[in-house]
Amino acid sequence: MTQDVKEIFGSPGGSLAAKVRTLAPSMTRSMQRVAEAVANDPAGCAALTVTGLAELTGTSEATVVRTARLLGYPGYRDLRLALAGLAAQQQSGRAPAITTDIAVDDPIADVVAKLAYEEQQTLADTAAGLDTVQLGSAVTALAAARRTDVYGIGASGLVAQDLTQKLLRIGLIAHAHSDPHLAVTNAVQLRSGDVAIAITHSGSTGDVIEPLRAAFEHGATTVAITGRPDSPVTQYADLVLTTSTSRETELRPAAMSSRTSQLLVVDCLFVGVAQRTYETAAPALAASYEALAHRHRSGSR
Repeated sequence: MTQDVKEIFGSPGGSLAAKVRTLAPSMTRSMQRVAEAVANDPAGCAALTVTGLAELTGTSEATVVRTARLLGYPGYRDLRLALAGLAAQQQSGRAPAITTDIAVDDPIADVVAKLAYEEQQTLADTAAGLDTVQLGSAVTALAAARRTDVYGIGASGLVAQDLTQKLLRIGLIAHAHSDPHLAVTNAVQLRSGDVAIAITHSGSTGDVIEPLRAAFEHGATTVAITGRPDSPVTQYADLVLTTSTSRETELRPAAMSSRTSQLLVVDCLFVGVAQRTYETAAPALAASYEALAHRHRSGSR
């Protein structure tokens, strides 16, 4: 990650927000209360002792410390410093303190503004939390792959199709599988030198985990794109690319924001592969553009 991107997305406060959004759903309920408190009121929580935060959230000091450690901090003192940094960032106007949910009676202009903010935050959180070493390894594997299979169901299936279409346009062999039976029967044909990618926000979608497991067992390089870095799908992933998402609400299901972050990761993969294979990718892209242009010209006659 370049210094400019780190300055935009990688500050202590930005990293904390990304961690809270990503890890809160996998925490115990008491730990969720602590995580939600520090995310919603960093300034207020930064002023509290570990005992004070435990009392505020109706939990214990041990729960507060465990939450801090799960978020990546050695102890509560380090979490307080990060909270203070996030509070200062918000007070300077760089980020709103709390995201407002979309109400049923919101004017459409407000809906646009709120969705735009949520999308921006999701992308920022994903960029802040994305492991660029793992990303680079995935790019290397894809660039050299004999064949790439991508698995996804529902909204994640659309992202899988997006990635395979991009790879096909630069001359690589790639297939998207949303049918679980076809996915498994194709996965067992993979071997060393092939790549299998599973896209699942929850990380627990059986129809995606099963083909990835088969590909893993047959020697393919396996990649998981997921919002849960400790989820079942990662057991069969050589590389894990973590996405972020905003809170799920009645009018904004998780599939909406998870798709946004997944597409960012997919675009990063594609651009990285195009860079690595530029000598063949550039002519392939030019040929596809020309073919589409010719089709449009022929269709207009």
